[in-house]
Amino acid sequence: MGPGDLEKLLLPIEEHIHPELLVGLGGGDDAAVYRLTPALAIIQTVDFFPPIVDAPYDYGAIAAANAMSDVYAMGGEVLLALNVAAFPDTLPREVLNAILQGGADKVAEAGGLLVGGHTLLDDEPKFGLCVTGIVHPDRVITKAGAQVGDTLILTKPLGVGLITTALRAQEADSEHVQGAVKSMLRLNRAVAQAMQEVGVHACTDITGFALLGHAWEMAERSKVGLKISVSALPLLPGALDYAARGFIPGGLVRNRQYILENDRAALPEGLSEEMIDLLFCPETSGGLLISVPPDRLTRLRELLTQRGEEHWVIGEVIEGDRIEVVV
Repeated sequence: MGPGDLEKLLLPIEEHIHPELLVGLGGGDDAAVYRLTPALAIIQTVDFFPPIVDAPYDYGAIAAANAMSDVYAMGGEVLLALNVAAFPDTLPREVLNAILQGGADKVAEAGGLLVGGHTLLDDEPKFGLCVTGIVHPDRVITKAGAQVGDTLILTKPLGVGLITTALRAQEADSEHVQGAVKSMLRLNRAVAQAMQEVGVHACTDITGFALLGHAWEMAERSKVGLKISVSALPLLPGALDYAARGFIPGGLVRNRQYILENDRAALPEGLSEEMIDLLFCPETSGGLLISVPPDRLTRLRELLTQRGEEHWVIGEVIEGDRIEVVV
């Protein structure tokens, strides 16, 4: 569902207020956070989707990594996970086993426990997780803390949606698919740990609403503007080519309409259609977009490098109320 449709759908739903609910429906953040004790809060999130790659094991692992990413965006650690699955009864048992095993292995890699789940019959396979994480209540990272002068860091390249769309059309190069799968399989856990060690102002993960959609959420909730440099953006090999060839996921169109028709971002003159597509391309298990104060930037980059985490400086937080995209 696109950001505009989701916004309208949630509008009439009453927000629940509770003194221990630190982040809830009204905050519009990546996950809910509930304080259990002065030193412990739980993070709750859920995510699932149909297959985007051919290999059942990789699909299960990617779906799990994607679901757990919300916990990492809030600066937490994964504690428990439940499978959320819908499968047709025509799929061979070994296919279903591979999907579930991929998810289970990824939860184990995260240091979490897979403790159950729920399945139902459906014509189209769907898989994901309901995830519980933990974090100190005073160290919750939300979208709403970005401050003018902060530097913006992105931790994974863009273009997954374009590559997987080409894959569904059987037009994707195997090396490009392998690059996208490798990126999607990588957990954001080490990045979250580095953020907690350094202390950052805000964070969100880049998923279905694309870079500009999720960047807008950070800007709007922080009441700031963002400046993002196109030339600094990391791109997956092949992504621009697939955009030029017209392999456009449906969510891309909805993301673009939501941002541009509401004047939430300004694009530079002469920016290619392919690069515009990248800005609005839905991502799966994407990287974290981090707003870090200048005096902590060097240390954060050192920690990310030590942990083997690629990252790119893509812009800065500025005064204003929208996103400025520059060359």
